[in-house]
Amino acid sequence: MRKLRHLAALACTVLLASFLVGSSPAQAHGVTMFPGSRTFLCWQDGLRENGSIQSYNPACGAAVAQSGTTPLYNWFAVLRSDGGGRTTGFIPDGQICSGGSGGPYDFTAYNAVRDDWPLTHLSAGSTIQVRHSNWAAHPGSFVVYITKNGWNPAAPLKWSDLEVLTSVANPPQSGGPGGLNYYYWDLQLPSGKSGRHIVFTHWIRADSQENFYSCSDVVFDGGNGEVTGVGPGQSPSPTPTVTPTSTPTPTPGGCTATWRAVDNPGWPGHFQAEVTVKNTGSTATNGWRVQWAYTGGQGFEGAPWNGVLTSQPPDVSVSNASYNGRLAPNATAAFGFNATGSVPSPAPALTCTTS
Repeated sequence: MRKLRHLAALACTVLLASFLVGSSPAQAHGVTMFPGSRTFLCWQDGLRENGSIQSYNPACGAAVAQSGTTPLYNWFAVLRSDGGGRTTGFIPDGQICSGGSGGPYDFTAYNAVRDDWPLTHLSAGSTIQVRHSNWAAHPGSFVVYITKNGWNPAAPLKWSDLEVLTSVANPPQSGGPGGLNYYYWDLQLPSGKSGRHIVFTHWIRADSQENFYSCSDVVFDGGNGEVTGVGPGQSPSPTPTVTPTSTPTPTPGGCTATWRAVDNPGWPGHFQAEVTVKNTGSTATNGWRVQWAYTGGQGFEGAPWNGVLTSQPPDVSVSNASYNGRLAPNATAAFGFNATGSVPSPAPALTCTTS
């Protein structure tokens, strides 16, 4: 069975709450977080602990060189206040990912035709849970498109390249507006897809003319939601050559968990945290679980991303999501969450177990 590429570790990234820079904020905000849109994953790729954005990914870096970092600090604001549900004839071909050029921020660099945008690995015919930021929540519908078989990834994206996958109105939300929370719904991926494609999501508000646009780069290669092209060390390590006569006897599996957290000055009484799980055993894991105890009354604001909350505070337990439980030796996966209260000091002691 083909070895799956694993979720790239954001080793130097703390998931800070975004803050608006420059222009006045729009009325609402949101882009697709899974499969990750170009702006969301480029924000994750470049955000450093001191709040600056310094891209690792070359496509993200080229976009920053063209339009600066302000668009990425507003990764959730790829919008048109006059969209009104319009598509062809309103947003030109080649500018679909930015929603044209009439929004409050310049996202036109994210239309670039490149093969090195951050990439989500999927399996044709499988069902995934789409997650779309609800930075500001409003009634409306989401129309999800995908590129047709035979589209040309080396040419600018055209409306004629896209076909509708589904439309969903007013899906449920995980957590409230203002953080890394989201709308979510299940999506059956089409069978017969292979190679690289773009998933385009169009959020059409029902209470105003404002619309939002997301381009997510995906590849149908048998993946389970792994993300590559984000953070340092993006090139996957070569698979070692193992001969039958020198295969070592496996040692029991194990894992470690590392905690990183930061206060959110723009959201009083909240903080954000990221936990990185590493497989320290000599065989692949089928799943993992991280446990810790809060002593200061901290809680969760919405559900974690890239993990499943299985026990509520004060005795917390978070298990792997459906797509990141299998880790090769020395591979890592990271999950994060918004929390209520103050950052624990000292950091909680984490216990990591594998299955």
